[in-house]
Amino acid sequence: MSFLIKVNNKEIEARNGETILDAMERQGIQVPTLCHLKDMLPSGSCRMCVVENAKNNRLVTACSTPVEEGMEIQTHSSGVIESRKTIVELLLSNHPDDCLYCVRNKNCELQDLSEELQIRERRIKGVKNNIHLDRSGTSLVRDPDKCILCGRCVRVCEEVMGVACIDFINRGSQSIIGPPFDRTLNTSSCVNCGQCIMVCPTGALSEKSHFPELISMLNNPEKTVVVQYAPSISVSLAEEFNMPAGGDISSIMNAALRKIGFQYVFDTSFGADLTIMEEAAELVNRIENGDTLPMITSCCPGWVKFAEQFYPDMLPNLSSCKSPQQMMGAVIKSYWAEQLNKNPEDIYSVAIMPCTAKKFEAQREEMTSRGITDVDAVLTTRELGQLIRMYGIDINNISPEATDSPLGFRSSAGKIFGASGGVMEAAIRTAYNMITGEELLKFKVEELRGLDGCKEAQLKVDDLTINVAVVNGLANARKLLDKVNNGEKEYHFIEVMACPGGCINGGGQHIGAAEGAVEARMKALYDIDDKETVKTSHKNPEVIKLYKGFLGKPLEHTSHELLHTHYYKRDVIL
Repeated sequence: MSFLIKVNNKEIEARNGETILDAMERQGIQVPTLCHLKDMLPSGSCRMCVVENAKNNRLVTACSTPVEEGMEIQTHSSGVIESRKTIVELLLSNHPDDCLYCVRNKNCELQDLSEELQIRERRIKGVKNNIHLDRSGTSLVRDPDKCILCGRCVRVCEEVMGVACIDFINRGSQSIIGPPFDRTLNTSSCVNCGQCIMVCPTGALSEKSHFPELISMLNNPEKTVVVQYAPSISVSLAEEFNMPAGGDISSIMNAALRKIGFQYVFDTSFGADLTIMEEAAELVNRIENGDTLPMITSCCPGWVKFAEQFYPDMLPNLSSCKSPQQMMGAVIKSYWAEQLNKNPEDIYSVAIMPCTAKKFEAQREEMTSRGITDVDAVLTTRELGQLIRMYGIDINNISPEATDSPLGFRSSAGKIFGASGGVMEAAIRTAYNMITGEELLKFKVEELRGLDGCKEAQLKVDDLTINVAVVNGLANARKLLDKVNNGEKEYHFIEVMACPGGCINGGGQHIGAAEGAVEARMKALYDIDDKETVKTSHKNPEVIKLYKGFLGKPLEHTSHELLHTHYYKRDVIL
């Protein structure tokens, strides 16, 4: 049922059961919010979205007040503006005055609101916060002094990720947000996904930077500095430079990375092809030999840590394959080093990822070979944008370049890894070939595409029907795994991505992305898959050459030693 309400003296359509904010947003009418998160139940705690009910001159929160027929709303009356201004002034009264040094300078919602409301003097003075800076995590940095208690991080961690490693602590003016007992992140159940960073309106949460060491290595003549970038980076980096979402700028990015000083540039999609060769072989082996099923992907380090903490009994179900980042790193410091007569100890290997959890993964003890780490440093998409600007590179005025070889060619199957469902679809293409010796005629598996939290499909392979599921967002993973444990669901293969939508929406991606940006990134990856001719990992000529001349066959001794690992139960202190 719909009816009309008035907003700023103009009639708009409203629907029964929706809020004032919902109705206005559908009509393109914007009011500021701080605590509100789209598609979640409103909390109404920040009061920034107040509007005036013209019939009784009362201020009400647009995010939590239902529409009523005949309602008349003013979004920017003098009372509304003064209320919002006072709220921001109160938040600023104890907020640090270090915007010039803050990682979120020029991309801070509190800063934007201060500008929008023309706050030019300090009318309200408060005692500045002085809470310890938490640098204990391997991926995330927490700065409670900059927290405005909007609660977005708490809700995302609990409701979307199903982790709940942070919450409100204390009461009243002593309230803060942090791990239990106000301890540090490294003692909590944090899985390093970075989704809290994506929703934080200020600089209270950020990724741990590897810049100082990286810049030192770039200037060290004794080091060979190489870089790889994840499949989703090329279709998301453009937004860091105010370009349309979904633009594929891989060739421009290759050139920019070389101008920065990286001596060799690789696409991690090659590592994704390697992952598929090993993962598909492992799946076929488990099915044919009656080993532990369902097999579950291990590409996502946020998911792996989640499983180690909350589902240790299911660790045998995890694929033993390293992630594409780590496989690529391992091959660079072995096969590639041999080909170019490089000493592995003199190679500094950098990965550019859409994910903060990849920083954690790179330093795991399991990710070493003969005492040498597979990957030395990890940058997020955001950090790559900062690095390009730091080196004064104009990506609008640069000639495109290709990646380096060997390890330079990729299939489009490796490229779609960046989207939820992409790993599964790529694995199906190769597993079908391994079982039947033939190619899958219909490469697209439409049931596995899109942004739904859980997707399922069945694949007929000769006389065998393979049941698969794709899940993204760890809260959704928790629901699915509980059904599997309870015997309600049976699958052969499950893909899990920690972040909603997959890597295209990872915790290291552009903050403040426009609505529809994630869909645009996903579409760009599938467009690449449509246009290119090599659509399967087992058809990648450089992968074939790598196995023939170095690895042998998938799951054999060399590949297993270099490209596989094991995970163990991880006890959470708090």
